[in-house]
Amino acid sequence: MTTAPASRTRRRQRVFSRSVGAGPLLGGLPTPTGALAWVRGGDGLVGWGEAARFEASGPDRFARADRWWREYRAGLDVVDEPGVPGSGPVAFVSMAFADEPGHSVLVVPEVVLGRRGDHSWVTTIGEAAPPEIVPVTRPSAVRYADGRVSVTRYREAVRTAVERMRAGELGKVVLAHDLLAVADADLDQRYVLEGLARRYPECWVYAVDGLLGATPELLLRRTGSVVDSRVLAGTTWPHDGRSDAELAAALLTSGKNLDEHRYAVRSLVDTLRPFCGTLSVEGPSVLRLPNVSHLSSDVIGTLRDQPSLLELGEALHPTAAVGGTPRADAVRLIAELEGMDRGRYAGPVGWIDGDGDGELGIALRCARVEGRTARLYAGCGLVAESDPDTEVREAAAKMLPLREALEGL
Repeated sequence: MTTAPASRTRRRQRVFSRSVGAGPLLGGLPTPTGALAWVRGGDGLVGWGEAARFEASGPDRFARADRWWREYRAGLDVVDEPGVPGSGPVAFVSMAFADEPGHSVLVVPEVVLGRRGDHSWVTTIGEAAPPEIVPVTRPSAVRYADGRVSVTRYREAVRTAVERMRAGELGKVVLAHDLLAVADADLDQRYVLEGLARRYPECWVYAVDGLLGATPELLLRRTGSVVDSRVLAGTTWPHDGRSDAELAAALLTSGKNLDEHRYAVRSLVDTLRPFCGTLSVEGPSVLRLPNVSHLSSDVIGTLRDQPSLLELGEALHPTAAVGGTPRADAVRLIAELEGMDRGRYAGPVGWIDGDGDGELGIALRCARVEGRTARLYAGCGLVAESDPDTEVREAAAKMLPLREALEGL
């Protein structure tokens, strides 16, 4: 489904990117809703307004989205003075985790602010009117309630999954549950994003069509013929008074966590290899965040041809880091045991530019924000050695970023 006005799709739109002075990207968002963002450590993109929009579901959603983007950008008159990845026409991307029911979206903003190192720019599409700037507000109270999958139900789902893996049905599966947060007033997306960026500068802070989060996991970055990915699987969190060094050492020697990590890396490498002339893996090392620490590996490759970011995303999704292995068996078990529509949680999220370059993270540590409510999601990778009570505690630790951002902690 394309919701760009018909009059706009019949005539060529003008896209103009020009260099501007540097300023905080998230601070440039003018209104409480409709935020579009992909920011890490002060660099990235934010946008607002809608010049065009595309929605899709089903197993061919990536191919349809990619085709729409190619056709849309072919009808643009582009003046791109900075000429860096992310300048010129850009679509923000958020793809559904599952084929059905699924709801994937590409949004082309009317205005984009970007920064990459020493380069800062603004991009406009058409005749975007100056926005009315609204001050940022914070909720004074937030209460929580069970989501579609309660903690009790999640624990039982984990227990069942572990039994199935011990019986040899599959090697790994990732199960998730949700939590409902209700504020006393409509949530200001900018407040949530700024809180996430402040506490988690190592993560990619994102917002697309009401899905907000801070993901530590980069599914794929494409820059010309070079692709790279950061794989995270295997997790610990502060407990039992252990120091950071002790937690990291335990993570690097944990058979359960190393097995989980190997599944995730092997899944990505095996899928990416046919597209690449060269491919290398560095890791695992430990990525430490304020709430958790992960085993982390970097995968870097050189493409044989020029597949677009969305073509590569279709091939990779879902990796073993968010689905499991074997992939088809894991996805079926997720649908059976979770019993909820994940929506765009754990799906690819990010941006793509007019050259097919861009970045896709995995939509983790996120919430779907609508009015006063936010539905938070968190999941854990399970192998045969997993313990249900431990996985429940891990999921709670992974929900902390959104809870802190909502409450202003």
